Amino acid sequence: MSSLIKASKKIYGLVIFFFIFYGKRDYTSEGCKLGIYLAVSPWANISKLRKVCIIMTDVKKSYEMITDFITGEMVPDIGAEANRQDVERFLVNEKGFSKEDIEVDVDIELVIAGEPYKSQIDLVVCVDRTRYMAIKCVAASLGSREREIIAASRLLESHQIPVSVVSDGKTAIVLDTVSGKKLGDGLNAVPSKEEIKKKLNSSELISLPVERLEKEKLIFRSYDVMNVNVQRNI
Repeated sequence: MSSLIKASKKIYGLVIFFFIFYGKRDYTSEGCKLGIYLAVSPWANISKLRKVCIIMTDVKKSYEMITDFITGEMVPDIGAEANRQDVERFLVNEKGFSKEDIEVDVDIELVIAGEPYKSQIDLVVCVDRTRYMAIKCVAASLGSREREIIAASRLLESHQIPVSVVSDGKTAIVLDTVSGKKLGDGLNAVPSKEEIKKKLNSSELISLPVERLEKEKLIFRSYDVMNVNVQRNI
């Protein structure tokens, strides 16, 4: 019986550790330390373990705060936030956009199978009051987020936002939203404000066909739920 109790303690402790580590990506938190202790300590009380399992979702980390380049507001430096700051500076300093052209954490609200689903798009670039480019900022693995930003660009407005971008601030993948095809690689492929102005004058905005709407919603949600280290989730 004693060996069974010890095994139960280890399981509870490991559950706490992995919940905090994989849910919060915070292996230095008190929650992780507590989980390790409960997993290895022969003195841990089994009733306390159950209580910890109930309250462990309240374990939070204090994040370093940085100033957002576009909004001037303080934001937590988590996930790809530093990369987003690089992208914002690049758009203003290298591509000719003003800060007023760039929206940060743009709300996107969908109804999927009768249930509301809310999220945010990292950056949306406007030219002449038209949303023309949506950007997903990542820390790595740019290719794995192409489909997510394409879906977001197809859903945010009544028209499909023409250009979708995934970037870590050092390189980028630029995509045509309507066709889903790649337009180019690297930061040089990101269109400038002047280039977008010319395209606005020579092309029309295209709506997403109604029969594809629900599929795009599901695609967006399937990727978006994996965004753990973002401000809206802390």
